Amino acid sequence: MDRLGNLFVVATPIGNLKDITLRAIETLKEVNYIACEDTRRTRKLLSHLGIKGKKLISYFEQKERVEAKKILKLLKDGNDVALVSDAGTPCISDPGYVLVKLARENGVKVIPVPGPSAVIAALSASGFPTDKFIFMGFLPRKRGKLLETIGKIADLNVTAVAYESPHRIRTTLETIESEFPEIEIGIYREITKVNEEFLKGNATELLKNIKGKEKGEFVLIFAPFKRREEIDIKDIIIELKNKGYSLKEAVREACKLTGFRKNTVYREALEIFGTEG
Repeated sequence: MDRLGNLFVVATPIGNLKDITLRAIETLKEVNYIACEDTRRTRKLLSHLGIKGKKLISYFEQKERVEAKKILKLLKDGNDVALVSDAGTPCISDPGYVLVKLARENGVKVIPVPGPSAVIAALSASGFPTDKFIFMGFLPRKRGKLLETIGKIADLNVTAVAYESPHRIRTTLETIESEFPEIEIGIYREITKVNEEFLKGNATELLKNIKGKEKGEFVLIFAPFKRREEIDIKDIIIELKNKGYSLKEAVREACKLTGFRKNTVYREALEIFGTEG
């Protein structure tokens, strides 16, 4: 039986070109073909790495199924193929799943060449819990679906990571602000690039802070949270008082933690402690 080629799933830089791994460079040099989301972007990377004369195959979402069959034939003919996306790790909200699945179904060895991933990079430096998390991909565009998705995150009560585009970020935050003002969100923008920035706060605060910065893709990280109706303000106030907070301090901190208005929290506090302060 003739040798089958290998399919290498190669992670490439998400911004800073120095983030390419030595193994990724070696793989791109040695394979017979490179399947890429955008040939222009990949040629630019190859030129930077000094890799010349590579045969590139355009492999993007709209033509995944057609191109995957063509690439499978190349693999069956004994050619090694590297799969890359425009940036980061293929298959993670980028094309690649169809090809990888087809290759495995036909006995082709699929070899990951790990490296940059916007999800992991943002999460690792966010300060949010990382013992368990979910990745939501790009958030839904329609308001109802978006709110349903955020609601599901609340039900799971774990850290959640998602992508958002620059022209959608404000609308998304405004929608979240209207129904889930209590969520603490981290936003990474221009990650690994010169203007890299991490912003943190609720939707209202973030809307103020991203004004004029709606450029590049955004990584959103949602801290674990509960729906407002599941939050017992009184328990939170009692816990804060037990930690030594004055009534005024406890009310202020409870507002930050829950997103509830000060008057609402203060009313609950007075029911417990009266005018004690």
